[in-house]
Amino acid sequence: MDLQAKIRTLPTEPGVYLYKNAEGEVIYVGKAKNLRSRVSSYFREGRWEDAKTDTLVREAADVDYIVVANNKEALALENHLIKQKQPRFNILLRDDKTYPYVKLTLGERFPRVYVTRRLRKDGSAYYGPYFPANLAYRIVDLIHRHFLVPSCKVDLTRCHPRPCLQYYIKRCLGPCVEGLTTPEVYQEAVRDVKLFLEGRPTDLSRSLRERMAKAAETEEYERAARYRDLISTVEQLQEKQRIAAVEGDDADVFGYHYENSMLAVNLFHMRGGRVLDRREFFWEDLPEDHVGADALVRPAEQSSAAFSPGEFFSALLKQVYIGQPYVPRNIYVPVDFEDREMLEELLSDQIASEGARAARVHILVPQRGDKRSLIDLAGNNAKQSYDQRFRVMKPNTKAIQEALQDALGLPELPRRIECFDISHIQGAETVASMVVWEDGQMKKSDYRKFIIRSVDGVDDFASMREVVARRYKRLQEEKKKMPSLVLIDGGLGQLHAAAEALESLEIINQPLAAIAKREEIIYVYGQENEPVVLDHHSPVLHLVQLIRDEAHRFAVTFHRKRRQMRDRSTELLDIPGVGERTTRRLLEHFGSVQAVKQADVGALSAVVTRSQAEAILGHFRK
Repeated sequence: MDLQAKIRTLPTEPGVYLYKNAEGEVIYVGKAKNLRSRVSSYFREGRWEDAKTDTLVREAADVDYIVVANNKEALALENHLIKQKQPRFNILLRDDKTYPYVKLTLGERFPRVYVTRRLRKDGSAYYGPYFPANLAYRIVDLIHRHFLVPSCKVDLTRCHPRPCLQYYIKRCLGPCVEGLTTPEVYQEAVRDVKLFLEGRPTDLSRSLRERMAKAAETEEYERAARYRDLISTVEQLQEKQRIAAVEGDDADVFGYHYENSMLAVNLFHMRGGRVLDRREFFWEDLPEDHVGADALVRPAEQSSAAFSPGEFFSALLKQVYIGQPYVPRNIYVPVDFEDREMLEELLSDQIASEGARAARVHILVPQRGDKRSLIDLAGNNAKQSYDQRFRVMKPNTKAIQEALQDALGLPELPRRIECFDISHIQGAETVASMVVWEDGQMKKSDYRKFIIRSVDGVDDFASMREVVARRYKRLQEEKKKMPSLVLIDGGLGQLHAAAEALESLEIINQPLAAIAKREEIIYVYGQENEPVVLDHHSPVLHLVQLIRDEAHRFAVTFHRKRRQMRDRSTELLDIPGVGERTTRRLLEHFGSVQAVKQADVGALSAVVTRSQAEAILGHFRK
């Protein structure tokens, strides 16, 4: 059945349609109140003046569809399929920044807390999102200090001979060592963390007061004092939340700037009446990539290069909010769009199904007053973002450090980064390099070269394990501070090899990441299932690439020099009485084997003994 005939058989019910090319790849996903009417509209006369529609229709070889019960279901399914299939004719959300959640691993015997940027159905409880991003890290740090539930990567399915530093500085109950805690005490701490993260401070305070009273009755005064301190912390946080709630409602505010086929969008997150954080989105060559929910069927007299803000924000809001655990009460957008009220209903139902609150979500288009001023402010910031992104305005060092901290989820601002790379040719002359980036520039005085000693043949993982262990064992012996980030040039294998080396030295919670070649994906240790994929324009990616490339250059240069020394020294080593050290002295003094050949006995005797000089001269005369 050809495409036109198939379209005539489509139902007239609401649903989602998927255009495919000749290879079976989904190239566009759309929704429709009437599937047959909408899909057939692409092939009516007069639509072909729209260049984008023309391209889509010419590439479309097949169409699939899914019938749903109503328009709201079509809206949700369209968004899901766009995110899943990533069709190139749809608006796709490209974003360097995702906000973190706090993850409580309830599926483990001894649950732990982590900061994560991806939600998974793995039996864990997720709380968030938090912004600014460092708020999630502050909350996890508070949990370490007060509830003593860790974020470590130690294997808790078995017992270890001794605990790590976190136990000794009173940030962990020590479940890794037998006898330091009991499952009952640990589960009690986990229940407290759960109440804390769920925002139930009243229940948590009541439970803590009861336990404090019992501990005091049994004269466990140290334990009672810990409960007292916890109660004080929880009540202080509750008071701050109460003040914020009085100040104003939660809202998200959008603004945009479009110019020369490029678009920058700013999203302000307002919580409690205050702007807490800003999120940026960017698109390039938008007329070539842009097709909104209804863009393909707009009147032919419209220019094919016209940017339609309404269609754009319709697609953007669906991808930002549908399926998210938290949606603010108010969303302010600069332009109206066709399915705004339907999206309001869908998001309100979504929040109600989560059981978070019964309040309705409002998508508003303010025309005047304070709310319009907020949209104008977001628009002005979008203009600044546009200039910085597309007019190549270089951000300052601190801005890049903050962006790197946010992208990789580092606990502190990265002041010093040490990067390792391995170099060899088929296992010969294997060497490693370490380069250092500190406070905005490469610090060449701290570069280090390593000759791999314990590895035979080609084994990059073992080589990486050796060099990382040697470096940080030396640092431990010299009692020097660890870097803000250890960066590995390689993929998951090299990353895990470096992690094993650090674990063998009992160094835990050290920020560790690897950047894979070609794909330019950053893997953060402990979050390997959530690789960081940065936009190719991102200054954070450019910084990581710069450090990685410098480590590679330094390693290759050292390896080439070693190989040249080896190749040049072969003939000299064949001379009786001349060993490696003598050969090295000769080459360093004369510069090449050819210069050694041309030297007389007097010149050679300035470097080696008389008998060695005569042996060298006799060898070359033969």
